[in-house]
Amino acid sequence: MCFFLRGKLNLDKLIYEKGRENCFISEITVFELRFGAENSNNPSLSHKAVDGFVNGLSIIPIYGSVGRYAKEKVRLRKSGRPVNDEFDLLIGVTALENRLTLVTDNIKHFENLEGIKLENWVRRKR
Repeated sequence: MCFFLRGKLNLDKLIYEKGRENCFISEITVFELRFGAENSNNPSLSHKAVDGFVNGLSIIPIYGSVGRYAKEKVRLRKSGRPVNDEFDLLIGVTALENRLTLVTDNIKHFENLEGIKLENWVRRKR
């Protein structure tokens, strides 16, 4: 998402190609976006960019993922692969609970979640 806010990713085009009705966002991701906007060099402009991005997307609440969160956190801890970022765990289990593909540039933060489908839309030059 930081790529989008910095103008380095044409996310609007990608969402248009996928169909806005097929794109969802976790309310936790909205929290992270708001923090990033507030912490930016131009909070007012950044909050407007977040508003423009979030407008029209279905925002998924996390409460329905509470059970999966607890089970997955325990499973990962017992397997020796705990997720250190609680927000990432909440985002991941919310995607799982809603049978959605998680789009992220941080594949490693989510790859240990059982059954998660991941996509990375960021193309880096090598």
